Amino acid sequence: MIEVTHLTKSFGPVKAVQDVSFSAPDGLITGLLGPNGAGKSTTMRLVAGALEPDTGQTTIDGFDTHTQRLEAQARLGVLTDAHGLYQRLSARENVRYFGRLRGLGGKELEARIDELVALLDMADIANRHTEGFSTGEQGKVAIARALVHRPQNVMLDEPTAGLDVMSTRAMRAVIRQLRDDGRCILFTSHIMQEVAMLCDNIVVIAGGRVVAQGSPDELRARTRQENLEDAFVAIIGTKEGLI
Repeated sequence: MIEVTHLTKSFGPVKAVQDVSFSAPDGLITGLLGPNGAGKSTTMRLVAGALEPDTGQTTIDGFDTHTQRLEAQARLGVLTDAHGLYQRLSARENVRYFGRLRGLGGKELEARIDELVALLDMADIANRHTEGFSTGEQGKVAIARALVHRPQNVMLDEPTAGLDVMSTRAMRAVIRQLRDDGRCILFTSHIMQEVAMLCDNIVVIAGGRVVAQGSPDELRARTRQENLEDAFVAIIGTKEGLI
């Protein structure tokens, strides 16, 4: 479970995150939505322990991401929009490298890599150097790397970006399977249809603040809109939000 409590972060005069609080429970997909510049990326970096908050706290399974960073990060798998693959390594070697960084090795690690290759339909690229990979192929390797240590909590930033239709469907199935396995999923996407299909709960951030929370149906009902995209536009256009 990921819990964010009264989180703030400024960069000079810019208040990127202002008193943000929400929880992402186990066994649910929680969507973190907002317009560009809303504070989503900063919030996710704070959750991952890549940034230190000015005030407030983020915990992962009860471990503070600032004061207990290693314990917290061991329970988190992260897929960012910058995949950062080692291009001279094959897809399998990239995943193996990060598995070793997570303390895995030997037959256990090789079996886990084989499992992820099958799960993400990577057999045709597993032994190729990642240099020249398409965006979708890079995304598959990056999510395999994020999942190699079987984290209880998974943070996914635009996981279907660059994927073709079949790969997108497969990725969505993986995300649902993680949820059904009882994992905590914190998820961002700009595709409202995808958010409506996947997310059990949505946290909307605008201007560095949480302006609404609830299920897709609850947000549609509160804004009296028929679809989630219109509900999202109505929410971010309301100064006080609909918390």
